[in-house]
Amino acid sequence: MRIGGEIKKEYNNPEEWLLRVKELKYGAVHVPVGYESSIEEKRAYLECAKENNIVIGEVGIWRNPISLDENEAKSNIEYCKERLMLAEEFGANCCVNISGSRGEVWDGFYKENYDEDVYALIVDTTREIIDSVNPKRTFYTLEPMPWMIPDSPDSYLKLIEDIDRKAFAVHLDFTNMMNNPRLFLKSDDFLEECFSKLGPYTKSIHAKDVIMEKTYPCEIREVMPGKGKLNYRKIIRLIDKLGEDIPVFVEHLNTHEEYVEASSFIRETATSEGIKVIY
Repeated sequence: MRIGGEIKKEYNNPEEWLLRVKELKYGAVHVPVGYESSIEEKRAYLECAKENNIVIGEVGIWRNPISLDENEAKSNIEYCKERLMLAEEFGANCCVNISGSRGEVWDGFYKENYDEDVYALIVDTTREIIDSVNPKRTFYTLEPMPWMIPDSPDSYLKLIEDIDRKAFAVHLDFTNMMNNPRLFLKSDDFLEECFSKLGPYTKSIHAKDVIMEKTYPCEIREVMPGKGKLNYRKIIRLIDKLGEDIPVFVEHLNTHEEYVEASSFIRETATSEGIKVIY
């Protein structure tokens, strides 16, 4: 297992970047530079990562490729292609985005997100992005979300079948799919389902936690790993079955100290289970 996350402290070169990575005891990282960076800068960071046994686990996109605004959608699709090319250059485990929304908010919840023609658009758009780059060393993935496809292990499996591209794989965010009380209350069973169905295709994982408030109708809220109700000992054991190099990223935290706390919790949990963490 390799733990990673955001780096909140600034860096200006590979040497400074490496100090930040080592301080956080990360064994996996997000890509440290952009697509527009020079070949020399990219090579310097890549060599630094290789020399220090650091895996480039993710290249993030976070743009809406199916926007209702056609010009925005076109621009976002081109950005997706650039980021996938960057992931290919770095040999990243995956390039990750969401499928997108059919409303004003790029990651928002809209009933149209589940329309049949929108599903077809997601399939066609994903194929276009992958086919334009034709990656050999990385994979294009879609982060599951509570209110858009994929929102369950079965819906992700259907996407894999319908997109039908070798370079399409899984980014696993099990907390994002816990979108109703039954899944929360039976989370151990749901975790088993996620890993048994999606594990063979998984290239990267987001590690978060959740709590459910006693409000009406209900509120399921994301929190830092270890601060919620998920069985992290079970999660760590399930992750370990995917191989020792699988990247596990903590996210959505505000400070350097919070990233230290969250990553330390996962590392200590793994150690207590006798599971090796590479950093």
